[in-house]
Amino acid sequence: MKQGENCFLKSRFLVSEEELNRKRGNKRKRRGQLPAVEQKWILSLSFGKKVGTNLTDLFVQRKKLIVRELGGCMGPIWPSYYADCSSVMFVIDASNPTQVSASCVQLLSVLSAEPLLTASVLILFNKIDLPCYMSIVEMKSLFRMNNIIACAKQPVTVLEISAREGTGLPQVLQWLHSSCKG
Repeated sequence: MKQGENCFLKSRFLVSEEELNRKRGNKRKRRGQLPAVEQKWILSLSFGKKVGTNLTDLFVQRKKLIVRELGGCMGPIWPSYYADCSSVMFVIDASNPTQVSASCVQLLSVLSAEPLLTASVLILFNKIDLPCYMSIVEMKSLFRMNNIIACAKQPVTVLEISAREGTGLPQVLQWLHSSCKG
């Protein structure tokens, strides 16, 4: 990332606006100097055991990205959050091969949802830091990712990451940057 961009990194992890203001002693907030920003919604769908929802504000190129993370157990209500999304991050646990078929079905459901036909999609194979993870080649093969990408109406990007160690984070930030341009 180039200096001056409004994506914030801390030890290779994203830092929210709230934490950044706390670290800066709320100087920007007190002075009322937060830049005028355009708002965009990004939906982060985590397939797996995660329950609940989280909201995080990120700033990329003077645009406020509101990331709503929805756990996999909340799959039945995911469609109620599609309406205002400009992008989707679909996170898959690469260390759990027993979830491949269920997460593939859920991914196909997300890609075929009418409100998301124009949203850019980032598919993240997470937990590559674990010794039992499946490689991106294996995951793409099991998901028949080439067929999924060929049939998808929206742009689809596939990355492997380790959220714990920060592996792949620069590529995710680059995707966020390019997806918020539109």
